[in-house]
Order: sequence, then structure tokens, then C-alpha cells
Amino acid sequence: MTRSLTDRELELIQLYTQCRLGLSPRAFYSKWSVSYEVIAAICSRSPVTVRRWFKQGPEYRSPQASDLWHLALMDFLLEHFETMPTDLLQLLCPDLSSSEPEHPGGTST
Repeated sequence: MTRSLTDRELELIQLYTQCRLGLSPRAFYSKWSVSYEVIAAICSRSPVTVRRWFKQGPEYRSPQASDLWHLALMDFLLEHFETMPTDLLQLLCPDLSSSEPEHPGGTST
């Protein structure tokens, strides 16, 4: 059974549609000590594709908006992981709840 959205939920959808969350591969790479392979895993791309994001000239390829979004979201999670409540992490990644690394962000209740 479906339910109608509240005005507040509709406002949230409107805010989300206006959000242009994104972080370039170069910015992510310079901020975090990661390899191209890790960036590839975050974005579900091949390492070859990621290498092309860092090339210059005719071999350069632009990352897609979804790639920028994945990197920005991962940056956010890395920045806030330590303070994020465990319950929220479990909601975000329910399949990982059994193998979740311990952190001081709180415990499940």
C-alpha cells in the first residue's frame, strides 16, 4: 500500500532535486590517500576509466555526474564516519551490518 507524501516530505524532495552534490576525482584524490583502484571501486568504474579522468589531451575522459556524486558522498561519509550513529550506518548499508567496522559513533539500541 502506498501513502501520500506530507508537505514536509515534498519540501525535502524539492531540496534534494536542487542539490548538486559533487566532488571531482582530483579533489578527492588530493584530499584522501587513495589509489585510482579505490576511486574506481567507489564509483563502480574500471581503473582504466579512472586513469583517463586524470589524463590530459585526447585520452582525457570526463567523469559523469554520478561519479562526482559518489565521490562527494564518500567524502561526506569519511568526514563524518566517527560521529555517525551506528543505526544510521546500518540504514545506509544494511548488508554490511554484520561486517561493519567498529567506531565511536554510537551503538545500536
